[in-house]
Amino acid sequence: MNLSHLIQQKSYERVVYVLRRHWFTFLPKIFLFLVLGLIPVLLFIMIANLYPNVLQNQIAFALGTLLGSLYYLSMLLFFYTEFIVFYLDMWVVTNDRIVDVEQLGLFSRTISELDLFRIQDVTTDVNGFFATLLDYGDVSVKTASSNVHIVFYKVPHPNKIREDLIRLSHEDRKYHYNISLGEES
Repeated sequence: MNLSHLIQQKSYERVVYVLRRHWFTFLPKIFLFLVLGLIPVLLFIMIANLYPNVLQNQIAFALGTLLGSLYYLSMLLFFYTEFIVFYLDMWVVTNDRIVDVEQLGLFSRTISELDLFRIQDVTTDVNGFFATLLDYGDVSVKTASSNVHIVFYKVPHPNKIREDLIRLSHEDRKYHYNISLGEES
C-alpha cells in the first residue's frame, strides 16, 4: 500500500512497521455477517412451510423480494463499512515517528503523530486465551505530555513491537541529542 497520501516522509525517514489489527479480531464480524445472511433464508423457509398461500400472491412475493434485497444491501453496506474501518485503521512506525491513522467510518479519518524521542514508556497488554495463543495484544505508547497517548489495538507480536519501539526511541533520542549539541551525525 502506498502511504504517501497519508504521511509525508522526510528524506531520512524509513518505514519500519505498518501495523493493523490482527486478522482474528475481524472473525466475529464475519461470523455475524454470515448469521445475518441466513435470517432471510430461514424466514423464507418458515413462511413457505407455514403459509404457502402467501408466496402465491404476486404482490406479497414482490414485496418480500424487495424487502429481502434491501436487507441484503444494507447488510453488505454494514460489512463493507466494518471492513474499511478494520483495514484502514493503521499505525505507521518509522525511524523518526509514529503516525496513528484512525478510520472512524467511511468518510471520517483522524491522523496524529508522535515523535519517537518523546516516548517515555511502552507497555503491552495481552488478554485472553486467543490473544495469548495467536500472539496479539495492545501496545500503549506514553509520553511525558498528558495529551499524547497512542495505543496500537490488537496488533500481532506486541512484545516484539514494544522492544523495537524502545530501541527506535533510544536511537532517535541519541540523534536529537547530537543535533542539539551541534553534531550532525
